[in-house]
Amino acid sequence: MTLSNKQTALITGASRGLGLALARYLAHHQWQLIINARGEDALQQVETELTRLTEIIAMPGDVTSGTHRRALAHAADSLGGLDAVINNASILGPSPQPHLLDYPLEVLEQVYRVNVVAPLGVLQAVQSTLKPDARILNITSDAGVEDYPGWGGYGSSKAALEQLSAVLAAEKPEWRVYWVDPGDMQTQMHQEAFPDDDISDRPLPEESVPGLIELLSGELPSGRYRAHDVNAMRLAAFQSG
Repeated sequence: MTLSNKQTALITGASRGLGLALARYLAHHQWQLIINARGEDALQQVETELTRLTEIIAMPGDVTSGTHRRALAHAADSLGGLDAVINNASILGPSPQPHLLDYPLEVLEQVYRVNVVAPLGVLQAVQSTLKPDARILNITSDAGVEDYPGWGGYGSSKAALEQLSAVLAAEKPEWRVYWVDPGDMQTQMHQEAFPDDDISDRPLPEESVPGLIELLSGELPSGRYRAHDVNAMRLAAFQSG
């Protein structure tokens, strides 16, 4: 797959952070986009910005809703199907992050609904619209593989998403399924995770985008990747070639 005209991607959580950075890049390369976020006003601003570049369908709504997921699938069908799905929407949970024995279970259930169940629900809804050699990018975190104190809720939800992605890759070998750690970024969620810290030294989300683009356009097999490592591999291959 190469970045060319008339390819279509669905990006959830596209009104800010990594989702917005990726949407901007793909729009500048003439991908058709279906973009989702819960905040209608913010998503409309993104639509206004990007619609001059390419075909944009902005669909505000909650990906935990089956009705909304079916609407996303209808939009995908109207654009001729999907080349890629980027499951980027997620929630942190409480801020600051509580230890597990103090974690409100009803909040943990919501974190799992958004971070685990909804990505699978999106894929179930749009599966009939996916083109051959479709790319699935499930955005995860190092908290899904590291035992950081205080990150048991969010981290375990991302660990579940990683295992879900691995099994999906085994069940659907005709797709390329990637579970991708974008690294630390200057985002609203990251600031919420560290409410008392200055995060201005963290990289901007745009710095993680090249690794995602390599996964969308290259030939790497399904698997777990760190976005910055993928970009480094791409640069090394370019320099050696």
